[in-house]
Amino acid sequence: MQLHKRDVVEAATSLLDDYGIADLSMRRVARELAVSPGALYWHFASKQQLLGAVADRILEAITAPAAGPGHWRDRFVGICGRLREALLSHTDGAELVAASFAAGQSQTMADVLTQLSTAATDAGMTSGHAELAARTVIYYTLGFTANEQSRMQWDAAGADVAHTVWTDNPTARFDFGLGLLVDGIAAHNRADA
Repeated sequence: MQLHKRDVVEAATSLLDDYGIADLSMRRVARELAVSPGALYWHFASKQQLLGAVADRILEAITAPAAGPGHWRDRFVGICGRLREALLSHTDGAELVAASFAAGQSQTMADVLTQLSTAATDAGMTSGHAELAARTVIYYTLGFTANEQSRMQWDAAGADVAHTVWTDNPTARFDFGLGLLVDGIAAHNRADA
């Protein structure tokens, strides 16, 4: 049987869902595929490249429209909402995608950054500020979702954690914070005008 790149990514994604990012290693992926670890390096030069491919696999569900259609505010909210949903659909999705984004290994996250930057430009920001605004919203989405996933893991493990506002309607809390950021973008643009 010939090993294909997509097989490696699917195996790694499955292992991520079963064991989490801490237990996702090249050796474990190789063992899952019944190949030597060296066979994986034919397709991926490093674990970081593999994690970037897994991040892109996780983010396949994001089908954000190209820049232009829709109000800039709706594009911000839609893209970030789909990003959060995709991250939540996989164990440690936010942590893995955040690491891949920081390392520049996820093409999909680069595309998300471009789409959000374009939306911020359409809102009236300069290109330099537009990218900063886009990154800020991405960092919020990744951080919020990583925190949310950590809380879900604690709950699933039966940890005795005090009941706080964090357990109440995380979608409403996410939307509130995202709304504050989007309102800040609009206010920044009015101040510059």
